[in-house]
Amino acid sequence: MDSHDWDARYGATELVWGTDPNRWVVREASGLPAGRALDLAAGEGRNSIWLAARGWRVTAVDYSEVAVERGRRLAAAGLPEVAERLTWVRADALGHRPGPAGYDLVMVVYLHLPADQRRIVLDHAASALAPGATLLVVGHATENLTRGVGGPQDARVLYSPQDVLADLDGRGLRTVRAEHVRRPVVTAEGEPAEAIDTLVRLERGPAA
Repeated sequence: MDSHDWDARYGATELVWGTDPNRWVVREASGLPAGRALDLAAGEGRNSIWLAARGWRVTAVDYSEVAVERGRRLAAAGLPEVAERLTWVRADALGHRPGPAGYDLVMVVYLHLPADQRRIVLDHAASALAPGATLLVVGHATENLTRGVGGPQDARVLYSPQDVLADLDGRGLRTVRAEHVRRPVVTAEGEPAEAIDTLVRLERGPAA
């Protein structure tokens, strides 16, 4: 899907992903001290706004103009200090080059690209990590094709924890966790089911 496709998808409904932050972002980021965060492929900004409400200064990047404008409006409807902590950038995560070592937390949440493009985005994400910073990658796992539900039904854009670790091999990051995690969902037929996500959390070492 290109940016126009995503504009159409976001424009077709009031909120595609809702306003609540992703459960894995909450689990992994709640214990981190507030600093500077980069949210790549931020969508309508639910995770960015949640971080900003907790004191983070967040740069939210997405290539859908509709999503970025909606995120701005959602933030503006809340507390002024939250909106002031957010910077919205309309850009393709594949081409966006954040400043080196500038962020205490970088998130790549449900961004699904072919493997060669995913590696480029993750390389840029790793370069943006300050000493001691956290990189959090969350996505629909390849296992959903056989054992879970939801997400793209295209193996070329799905990935495992091992895929992410291989993408970032040699970048000097410490693995905090790399695992499959499960979310309870309800199918289109109203049946309870489980979606399988890939979750990888890594850390840059402290400054020498």
